[in-house]
Amino acid sequence: MNIPTTHEHDDDTPKEECGVLGISTPHGEGVAQLAFFGLFALQHRGQEAAGIAVSDGQRARVHKDAGLVATIFTPENLVPLAGYHAIGHTRYSTTGSSNQRNIQPFLVETMHGTLAVAHNGNLVNASALRDELLGRGFGLTATSDTEVLTLMLAAAGGRTWEERIERTMPAWKGAYSMVILANDRVLAVRDPWGFRPLSVGRLPRGGYAVASETCALTTLGCVEISEVEPGEIVTLIGAELHRRRAVAPAVKKALCSFEFVYFSRPDSEWDDRNVHQVRQRLGEELADEWPAEADVVVPVPDSSIPAAIGYSRRSGLPYNDGLIKNRYIGRTFIEPTQAMRERGVALKFNALGANLQGKRVVLIDDSLVRGTTAGPLVALLRDAGASEVHMRITCPPITHACHFGVDMGHDNELIAAQMSVDEICAHIGADSLAFLSLERMMNAIGRQDGYCNACFTGKYPIEVGEAQGKLKLEGVLA
Repeated sequence: MNIPTTHEHDDDTPKEECGVLGISTPHGEGVAQLAFFGLFALQHRGQEAAGIAVSDGQRARVHKDAGLVATIFTPENLVPLAGYHAIGHTRYSTTGSSNQRNIQPFLVETMHGTLAVAHNGNLVNASALRDELLGRGFGLTATSDTEVLTLMLAAAGGRTWEERIERTMPAWKGAYSMVILANDRVLAVRDPWGFRPLSVGRLPRGGYAVASETCALTTLGCVEISEVEPGEIVTLIGAELHRRRAVAPAVKKALCSFEFVYFSRPDSEWDDRNVHQVRQRLGEELADEWPAEADVVVPVPDSSIPAAIGYSRRSGLPYNDGLIKNRYIGRTFIEPTQAMRERGVALKFNALGANLQGKRVVLIDDSLVRGTTAGPLVALLRDAGASEVHMRITCPPITHACHFGVDMGHDNELIAAQMSVDEICAHIGADSLAFLSLERMMNAIGRQDGYCNACFTGKYPIEVGEAQGKLKLEGVLA
């Protein structure tokens, strides 16, 4: 099943890479159902495809398909997924196309038993590692760096999976928060830079769960939640949890600041900070740095709502809804007509004219990537009666591509890499435009270092000379 994406309607939004989940229970009751609910809580991290793999200690089974979590899994197809241990994945592709063969988890049989892998992130040296596997005689069926990770682990030496992971990790350059399903356990692994989030918690009826975001763990009722540390392997075996430092954490951590700006769900905790509270502080910093003579503060829903609340609180300007979002446009089987395609943003947003008529509006958005949505949004507000539109962005201009698991497009597709702020302002038709400075963004986060801000600065925390576009590995597997 191939579901068309709606990038033409949502082209100005960075695309998150994936969400991963792992569960191990001593009783084995409803482990697939638990995995389903955990993935449902991570749906915002990827809407192209999803999968769940389960092991009963002897045999592993997997069910995966393109589409949304709620449409892929049914009570009927969850029944065969019986066991004690499970991993799950919800995907937006960053390496490899949105093709059936790239849907995770990857499940293979090895000399050490079954092995399934689900991965969140992106390896900058995936192409070189893939060539090395091909040179050693491996046959590859997919074009994802996750398959490369899986086959490298399957071929690694060592007495245990923990040893095999530890021996293989130094070869991986880039971002990986991953979950691994072996016959009798689930393992969670995080790269030494800590690019992408990963946390673990204890389930209320015994056992443990690990997930990309804490919101999935709290959905499952987990307590004693903590982060998987950079360079750490966490092993879940029923009621047991074991932690092992596999490689030393990087001298300078490189946590993704964009998790706070846009990706993470507002009720998640990331680096001991609540995402919603950080977003409110982003709005407060924005109001201090870039005030506006205006009548009302309006967010672009949904991720910009906390920042708009913060901007309103700090500036003293009233907050109100001015845009109503159609939350069901995310995936559609029916292509819009040409007339509707030309209306573009009207498929996703309607303006609330009663709150805009004659008003000078401060429009708050989390980011401005390609510049394809901002202009139509400004026009939508003006058509609804806004007398002025002052756009404020809660992060600095995005001028460089991400090579660590976020699909923002290439450098030449990023509007801030091609135009000045004044030129962008004229391009989108706003009365004024301002971006939060890097220093103030980090003030809102609460740290000035330990984060990756390469998309704003071009200063990558590791060498990305080998990094390739997301379709580089496609090769002959068309």
